[in-house]
Parts: sequence; structure tokens; C-alpha cells
Amino acid sequence: MFRKLLFLILFLTILPNIASARDIEVYFTPSYKALDAIVDLINVSTKSIDVAMYNFTSRPISHAIVVAKRRGVKIRVVLDRKSNDPKENKWTKYTYLKPNGIDVRFAKPHRHWDRDGIMHNKFAVIDNKIVITGSANWTASAFAINDENVIVLQRDDVTNVYKKEFERLWKNAKIK
Repeated sequence: MFRKLLFLILFLTILPNIASARDIEVYFTPSYKALDAIVDLINVSTKSIDVAMYNFTSRPISHAIVVAKRRGVKIRVVLDRKSNDPKENKWTKYTYLKPNGIDVRFAKPHRHWDRDGIMHNKFAVIDNKIVITGSANWTASAFAINDENVIVLQRDDVTNVYKKEFERLWKNAKIK
């Protein structure tokens, strides 16, 4: 009887850790596994994709977003203005997303003394239940050259925080 009780206690103690390990995935670059994970999540989205990205030059991710839009997924993207200005960054995917019907806005910079701050976020909320975040911008360099991380979270408590922050960024962003 004692062994069964001990086993039950251990099982119930370990089970939450096993379950929570499934709601977090971590990828390190350089590796295309992180890029593939992002594209795969975009490809299976059904309702919405909200993106806040400092630098966005990834061809595979931008293509997946346009395809998702064509499937009827609601897409909203907030970008940093300076990092995605076509005059400054000829690789920005702003010039691909906007003509393909993607709702793209530029974040309103914070003023600090005589300087504008940057919108340095790197996250996406997919179907209001999955968060993709980490240090990686959505650029070719992030996945092929740089040492970066990408974290995929499927936790309602975390997702709600990211959704709230996206809504704040979206509300304050400028339409170009």
C-alpha cells in the first residue's frame, strides 16, 4: 500500500512538469528549425496573426503570412519605422506585405530627450493562443548566421499579456 501511495504522489508531482513542457518550445539559431517552426505555425493558423517585429526581411515568413491572409486569416503587423523604411532597408518585407493586403502599421516611437526610441519587439500571437517570441528578428541573418533564440509558448496567461501589449502597440501605431 505504501508503494502505491508513494508512486501516486510521485506521479502527481511529475505530471504537471511533463504537461507544461509541451506548452513551451525553444529553438536556437543558426538553424532553420526555428524558421520552419514559425512558418508551420503561420501555415496552420485559422483566425488571426498579430506581429510586432523590429526588422522583418524574411521571404519565407512573409510569403506564409500572405498565404494565410488569402485563407481568410486576419493579419495585423506593427513594424519599427526606421528598420523597415524602404529608403533605408531595401530588403524590408513591408513592400511585399502592404501591396498584398496585409494591414501594416509603424510603431509610434517613444521620445526620450532629443531622440526617438525604437520598437524593438519580436513577437507574434497566433489565433490568440500561441506566442512566438525571442531575440530573433524575422530576417535571413537571424536564422542563418546569428546566435538567436525563438520561443513558442502555448499558455493562456502568457498569451493574454502579449495580446494586451499588441493591442496597445496597434492602437498607437501610425498607418502609412
